[in-house]
Amino acid sequence: MAKKRKPSSIKDAGDPKTFDLNFKGPVAKRSCTDVLCCIIFILCIIGYIILGLLAWVHGDPRRVAYPTDSKGHFCGQKGTPNENKTILFYFNLFSCTSPSVVINLQCPTTQICVSKCPEKFLTYMEIQFTYRTNKNYWTYYSQFCKSTFVKPAKTLTQVLLDDDCPIAIFPSKPFLQRCFPDFSTKNGTLTVGNKTTFEDGSGKTRNAIELRAAANRVNKILDARTIGMKIFEDYATTWYWILLGLIIAMFLSWMFVILLRYIAGLLFWVFMVGVIGIIGYGIGHCYQEYCNLQGQPNSHLTVYDIGIQTDISMYFQLKQTWFTFMVILCLLEVFIILMLIFLRERIRISIALLKEGSKAIGYIPTTLVYPLLTFIFLSICISYWAVIAVYLATSGVPVYKVITPEGQCKHENTTCDPEIFNTTEIAKACPGAQCNFAFYGGKSLYHQYIPTFQIFNLFVFLWLINFVIALGQCALAGAFASYYWALKKPDDIPPYPLFTAFGRAIRYHTGSLAFGSLILASIQIFRIVLEYLDRHLKEAQNNISKFLQCCLKCCFWCLETVVKFLNRNAYIMIAIYGKNFCKSAREAFNLLMRNVLKVAVMDNVTDFVLILGKILVTGCIGVLAFLLFTQRLPTIIEGPTSLNYYWVPLLTVIIGSYLVAHGFFSVYAMCVDTIFICFCEDLERNDGSTEKPYFLAPTLHGTLNKMQLVSQKQKE
Repeated sequence: MAKKRKPSSIKDAGDPKTFDLNFKGPVAKRSCTDVLCCIIFILCIIGYIILGLLAWVHGDPRRVAYPTDSKGHFCGQKGTPNENKTILFYFNLFSCTSPSVVINLQCPTTQICVSKCPEKFLTYMEIQFTYRTNKNYWTYYSQFCKSTFVKPAKTLTQVLLDDDCPIAIFPSKPFLQRCFPDFSTKNGTLTVGNKTTFEDGSGKTRNAIELRAAANRVNKILDARTIGMKIFEDYATTWYWILLGLIIAMFLSWMFVILLRYIAGLLFWVFMVGVIGIIGYGIGHCYQEYCNLQGQPNSHLTVYDIGIQTDISMYFQLKQTWFTFMVILCLLEVFIILMLIFLRERIRISIALLKEGSKAIGYIPTTLVYPLLTFIFLSICISYWAVIAVYLATSGVPVYKVITPEGQCKHENTTCDPEIFNTTEIAKACPGAQCNFAFYGGKSLYHQYIPTFQIFNLFVFLWLINFVIALGQCALAGAFASYYWALKKPDDIPPYPLFTAFGRAIRYHTGSLAFGSLILASIQIFRIVLEYLDRHLKEAQNNISKFLQCCLKCCFWCLETVVKFLNRNAYIMIAIYGKNFCKSAREAFNLLMRNVLKVAVMDNVTDFVLILGKILVTGCIGVLAFLLFTQRLPTIIEGPTSLNYYWVPLLTVIIGSYLVAHGFFSVYAMCVDTIFICFCEDLERNDGSTEKPYFLAPTLHGTLNKMQLVSQKQKE
């Protein structure tokens, strides 16, 4: 007689035909999984640290904080002649419309550091005529020249050849530490300094539209700079209000999580009515602002008409802005209402799962603190990536290249030495050519591979971000699985389930988590490359290439969404059974396919309910912050009265509140997903009899029975 085979809890997990009848929850005896991927992951982290040290040695972040003139000198750096000259000034902004700007990422005109921007229209020829009668004009004009001159004795031709002074200056304002024309609108017409046309100093009459085109071209090639002083002032004034708003968001989210345990059904209707009401308030406010601007001058202009503006509040004086906001909110309102109508039956099951999830979180309250740990890890990864990117971008020595206004010189874009450039053959062969600062680089092996290092920096950053998220999902899944597979709750729940699950994930499954996050990071880097190519080759694409590009973007987005879904369920299986990533992903997929009806009923419905909660928390805090920062609650509480841009702290509070709510509700989402996977396993392992009882709560089992999610065989 053949000896009966004793089923193994590890080997037979996930197989619908053979199960361990003594299965009591997450497997305790485990071994390391995906060791090769773990080794590769550790080596990449070591290489990432070495790259950071190299970038720190060679980089200089001052090159980002300060603009650089044509000679490679910093504007505004302390201890230098340019200490009091913090703004970069372009001699001839019209030359920035040259095609070479796109190729070289540098405007082909002389750039110097100045203490302030021009405030009036002046040309070099006008200065020569008025110098004999009024020397003050030349005193004002000479501060925008490369060197100090006693008088404007040079002819215009000589000035152009020597490139000592600009041939004309225009009223400008500093923006991103650069002088940009002071654009405004007058009776619907774009003007500069209240003029629509002006002399450019070379005998040509120009208009404001041409100047705006040149300014827009320069703006496109500017790197990201530090936030303006006005925004810093707003943060300094409102930081305690922002902190208070985030604390209220935290308590509001915590309160909702606790109440979901007792009144999930009622709270869902609160979510629904609250979200619809808040969005309705936003629609009404946008409509009111739109109506108030009906009789205002220049309110009919578009965003394109006013162009670049340093004062962001000018965009809120346009009817187009408020009309766009109103349309977006109306579409969102209609979408939510339609989702509620079509998903009303599925929402009942989601509420039942949310109640069960609330019990699990109530028994394991430390899970509500875990998002803080995830936030700290993510902040470290983001900060490290940003610092390395800045240091890599500023590595090397100043590199100068030949730039010509027309871009027709055969020596265009070749390296040069500004000290001896005027004595070389290039200056004679290409009249008007300049040897200007282009970027920081070098000829060493390190400098040649800086673009490769930047790609490596981005890839490892994506890998680490996805790994941190995967670690959190696996740790939470292990804790909630311990809750589900405890027959007598809470007596059978093991001590410190979250700490135990986190330790298991780090000790045994670092390789598996790294494997799953590597797949996701690879897809994301491909999407970033596609987006980069699309932006830089947009003008050269035809309709067919644009269509193919759009198809590729759509395919990779769908692939990333599917991989995220599979990874999430694979991490749950890893937390329960301790297998490697591929086996866990396969078993999770097979389990979901065997329970496709339950997946169809539950798919994204619970996420939709939780999203309503996030929107409600964010909306409540956002409305209160809006009323406070716009001085609409003076009788109740007096808010800050000296804000430059009220939308700066407002957006900070809204985004921060959403992140806080997302942190709390993401724990809920992971709890519900884990319970759902365990529920599917429970139905296949057990039949509800005395020998094989169900582990899920009787109330939840009854609700699922009513919705016909349990087969007739399992009911009997």
